[in-house]
Amino acid sequence: MLKWFANMMNKGSLSHKRKEVDLAYGDDRERILALVRFMGDEVRQALAKSLTALKEGDAELAQNVIDRDDVIDATETDLNRECLASIAMRSPVRDELRFVFAVIKIATDLERIGDQAVNVAERAITLSNHPMLKPLVDISRMTDISISMVSRSMQSFFEGDSEMAVHVFRDDKQLDRMASGMSEELITMMAHMNGDRDSVLVATELLLIGRHLERIGDHASNIAERVFFMVRGERLKDVLLYKDKE
Repeated sequence: MLKWFANMMNKGSLSHKRKEVDLAYGDDRERILALVRFMGDEVRQALAKSLTALKEGDAELAQNVIDRDDVIDATETDLNRECLASIAMRSPVRDELRFVFAVIKIATDLERIGDQAVNVAERAITLSNHPMLKPLVDISRMTDISISMVSRSMQSFFEGDSEMAVHVFRDDKQLDRMASGMSEELITMMAHMNGDRDSVLVATELLLIGRHLERIGDHASNIAERVFFMVRGERLKDVLLYKDKE
């Protein structure tokens, strides 16, 4: 009887502890979500500003993007610290672990999108002193797609929307095709510049900007994959491969 009573007390104690852990994890999750939201907003603003600076030849705005990159880097560090502390202190269960590990990887991709925004800003400063070779039609379209991909990948995370994540993942192919087409056009133009250094410089910078935008799409696609696994517990590429075989 005493043994039974002790076991019941033990179970009650464990249940109480689990409730305490659940409450503590809820607090952790809210802090983590707030940091992800802040970081995502900073990254989207950096991306939008860098591309506005490029279109308008605004070197001051571009420099602002470069100067604020430290904020994004510091937020990634804070997020990693929060996530690792949550794992160490709370012993999270499967769904919680998927959430925490997804956040760690998403933070890495957001930081790298921020780096690409800085790269675009640096190119914008260089190009602010040179006339454009052609209207930035392709870059404007790629800009719209890349910003949309980043925004929707983050929306899919906050809403736990795996279908939206799939659409973001698929959009990356369109961005890749546009980057490839723009690269071919610029390389062809460079072949007919007859050593005009200014024109070659502008074409080279635009070529690199196209690659930066392509990389931004890749990172947004990565975020979509993290979200899909977080929500479904399946790898997105495996699911799509299986569907394609049906």
